[in-house]
Amino acid sequence: MSLTEAALSPSEIEAFEREHDKVVRTEIEAFRTRAAELVEGKITEDDFRPYRLRFGVYGQRQEGVQMLRTKIPGGMLTSHQLEVMAAVGDLVASGQGAGKGHLTTRQNIQFHFVPLAKVADAMHLLADAGLTSREACFNTVRNITACPYAGLTRNEVFDVRPYAQKVAYAFLRKSLTDSMPRKFKMAFDGCTDKDCTIGAIHDLGFKARIKDGKRGFHIVVGGGLGPLPVEAMVLDEFLPEERLVNRVEAVLRVFNQHGNRSNRNKARLKFVMRERGFDWLKEQIEKEYADILENGGIPSPEIVPEGFGAFSSKPRALGQGALLPVVGHPASGDPAYDRWLETNVEEQKTTGYASVTVRLNQGNLSTDQMRQLAALARDAGDDALRLTVEQNFVLGFIPLANLPRVYAALLQIGLADAGANELADVLTCPGAYSCNLALTKSMNLGAAIREAVLGYDDPLLRKLHVKISGCPNSCGQHWIGDIGFYGNARKIDGKEIPFYQMLLGGGYDIHGVMRYGLAVQSLPAKNAPTAAKRVLEHYRANKLENESFREYVHRYKVEFFRAELADLAKPAEIDPELYKDWGDEEAFSLKLGRGECAV
Repeated sequence: MSLTEAALSPSEIEAFEREHDKVVRTEIEAFRTRAAELVEGKITEDDFRPYRLRFGVYGQRQEGVQMLRTKIPGGMLTSHQLEVMAAVGDLVASGQGAGKGHLTTRQNIQFHFVPLAKVADAMHLLADAGLTSREACFNTVRNITACPYAGLTRNEVFDVRPYAQKVAYAFLRKSLTDSMPRKFKMAFDGCTDKDCTIGAIHDLGFKARIKDGKRGFHIVVGGGLGPLPVEAMVLDEFLPEERLVNRVEAVLRVFNQHGNRSNRNKARLKFVMRERGFDWLKEQIEKEYADILENGGIPSPEIVPEGFGAFSSKPRALGQGALLPVVGHPASGDPAYDRWLETNVEEQKTTGYASVTVRLNQGNLSTDQMRQLAALARDAGDDALRLTVEQNFVLGFIPLANLPRVYAALLQIGLADAGANELADVLTCPGAYSCNLALTKSMNLGAAIREAVLGYDDPLLRKLHVKISGCPNSCGQHWIGDIGFYGNARKIDGKEIPFYQMLLGGGYDIHGVMRYGLAVQSLPAKNAPTAAKRVLEHYRANKLENESFREYVHRYKVEFFRAELADLAKPAEIDPELYKDWGDEEAFSLKLGRGECAV
């Protein structure tokens, strides 16, 4: 199923590219016209909202600006595409969003505080590089994620990237997926030692398998987070690769027919499964699948457009590292470098090369950093950048001999932090920084917790994960963190105080089964870092030999933790600082808009 083995002639491929570009440019200009009609008062915001959402344009809690989300199919970008992202970030720069981008937990890159008048021009820039914001929002097939180590890791069944690319393109701009009951999420993973895309929390999760020498996928269905998390169920132990698009279409048909269109809060596929049962859901899927096999359905694309999911019909040669900084000595000895080497670098299956995880601060980076990362990927690696669901980048095909120089280059741009995917690498959604639904400023709490947990050197503590959402909707995946928080609000003495619900023990258990965190205690936002540190200190002092954090949480039980944190949940004296959210100077005030970004 390699995209480089398409049975099309060069002229047919050229015609395909021309037609694709025509469709894209036409729809962008249609968006420009529609936006102008809104400004001129010819249509209402209610008329415009579903239209702009289909194009990846969200309203923000701030008036007069939007959030623009760009899909990165399979989480793969070329260096040129990241440079275009930087150009978009500079083009749409306005106020707080000047020259910045944000990596999400779905391998998207989004821009905040975007004036509506600049959106169409930004879309054209994206299209120049084979990128799109189309269907990054709304009731559509959202960005399809894939393992960032695909094609790199030694622990891989096969490279899943071409499959993610084809499925993503097969269901883009289709009437079936244009207005479903709710959003639909898919993820591909090929690793044997971990689940890099967390298939259990997706509507469809695909795990690479080989059976009798043939490629295929183990498929799970019906997962999701939100206020009510549900673990996906096994749909297929093994599906042959050539039936992948057929099987996905069958599931989408069932969702379209039976998803709850009258109650948005119960519209995801997981609610169909909960309310009608897994056996019923599978039976309906089998009926649709049989119809597709007999009568045909959406075809599996022979090719995808240039740049789509970083696809290139003419891949660049590996970089030689000519522009890397010259360092005095290649040997270790610098503690910071040694720590980075330990936590951020992994040898690849290709002898002599390593993949490097570039740790970002909660997914945020400047447009200058984008350009310099792009140059680094081109000069030192394979010209590609892989986004992770932990809000980081992965560089591939870095020669082992060049690792000290790559570290020096990252140091120059402020992106050489060690500890990728560890305790201090806190994951958050943007929260009340921009989102209408958020109650609290989750990124600011993330920064405070990061500072609180720095310095732990116990390996069992370092491998824990903290995940934070600004509301119950789980954009920050709080249910699956070892320590999770989601924002809420309460009143004390008649005044609103920002709170966080604390959860403990989420993530995969020792049997590889996804488990959701236990709700422990709701705490004032200002006390959340202290609560996290108190739990970590107790775990360090009282854990059994090789006891996992989840096992420890279940051994001590929720009641114990509630008692341990009671003084933080209900302080005897109210510090005036409790009335402020993290990063704020003024008192907290609950402000909510119309929700558009909930998981």
